[in-house]
Amino acid sequence: MNGIYFSGSGHTKHCAEFFAQLTGGRTVSIEDAAALDLIKESGELFVAYPIHYSDLPKIVRDFLTQNAAAFCNKKIFIIATMGLFSGDGAGLSARILKKAGAQILGGLHVRMPDAIADVKMLKKSLQENLAIAKAADQKIASASCLVKVGRYPKDGLSFLSRLAGLFGQRLWFIPTVKAARSKLKVDQDKCSGCGLCAKNCPTKSLSIANGKAAFVPGKCTLCYRCVNSCPCKAITILGKEVIEQCSFQAL
Repeated sequence: MNGIYFSGSGHTKHCAEFFAQLTGGRTVSIEDAAALDLIKESGELFVAYPIHYSDLPKIVRDFLTQNAAAFCNKKIFIIATMGLFSGDGAGLSARILKKAGAQILGGLHVRMPDAIADVKMLKKSLQENLAIAKAADQKIASASCLVKVGRYPKDGLSFLSRLAGLFGQRLWFIPTVKAARSKLKVDQDKCSGCGLCAKNCPTKSLSIANGKAAFVPGKCTLCYRCVNSCPCKAITILGKEVIEQCSFQAL
């Protein structure tokens, strides 16, 4: 099955590529112009993305709504990755895609290792993260076997799941997320001005000015790509310092 995905620290990219491999398809990031071509040529496809505080990342929501016409009459399977819980992670995009005229085949929720690098209470040991990654691969493999015979998991698509996502996290964290999208901080003393953050930022929220990284508030999608890839550990969002940088490739 072909699929499109968005990934911050590589977790969702891994899941998308692994699922596509097992189901005989290929993947393209929504940041790539070729994503729309893949959607157009695929009658059946999957959409994969991470969940932030039981909500869609802004970049994913914008992509789905701005390209709604491309999903009309498509059959869509949804893969939502998360740190622990999302409730209706798959249902969030399912509702948008249904309005666009798509048929939702099912949903899969996959728990992933650490992605947030600057909050100590969210950190897990390497052993815990490795176990989570192994369990994620096993869940994806099991789901791929079901999908190949036309049986689709239904994670996050029920009304109860929607209530769990809404009241479990989303309502409580809406102000937090709104504020966080404007709070990315660059330690000017640590920043070397290498430009890696600006190059990798999917929303162009970072640029290099006067030899240092500069943040443009409002567009950040909280993917943590800049925080986890900065060689100087100069960028933070929720916390005040980088405790341990996270990427799926590092496991």
